[in-house]
Amino acid sequence: MILIFSRTIIIYVLVLCVMRAMGKREIGQMQPFELVISIMIADLASTPMTEIGIPILYGIIPILGMLFMHIIISVINIKSIRMREIICGKPRILINKGQIDEKALIKENFTINELQERLRVNNVNNISDVEYAILETSGQISVILKSNKCPVTPEDLNIQMEKTKISYDLILDGKIMYDNLKKLKKDTHWVEKELAKFNMLPPEALIFVLNGDGSYYCQKKIRS
Repeated sequence: MILIFSRTIIIYVLVLCVMRAMGKREIGQMQPFELVISIMIADLASTPMTEIGIPILYGIIPILGMLFMHIIISVINIKSIRMREIICGKPRILINKGQIDEKALIKENFTINELQERLRVNNVNNISDVEYAILETSGQISVILKSNKCPVTPEDLNIQMEKTKISYDLILDGKIMYDNLKKLKKDTHWVEKELAKFNMLPPEALIFVLNGDGSYYCQKKIRS
């Protein structure tokens, strides 16, 4: 039992490191070759965890081999546009100038209902509002609305806006985020002083955020 437990921990740490090395894509944004490698790694990892008779290296070596393949294919994708099209495919326009391309839907095994569902995910309720809908190589759909359906921006109204600034977490679950304080060139005393305006001490705060506009968002922990 202890042997199985220890093998599981080793394989888990290895797979975690390999997946981190593969990058930070979400599952829905993976290219086909990345998804295949992820599935194969999952299968390779399961066997040595439970089969004590199989040396653990028989699981580790193939997983590292999958990581090597991922690196090679990623380099090929970067270096060659032609190979990138072969490995990952090309984006396909499903709605072109407001018209649904039936041939494109058939080639991609897409139904009208699936197209409508993907549009709703993009906060588009009416197909008639769409100028272009593009099926990306990751499986995501990019939507370009018709010009008269696009949201109004400050630029359209000739309104000058301040530059958008990033928000910084100052405290998460009672712990001070020292790296962010360093970026802000602030210290612990400053955080405590600002948090005191909310009648709180750092260990009592569930979250304390400095928003981009200079305001704060703060919430107290239910249990300190």
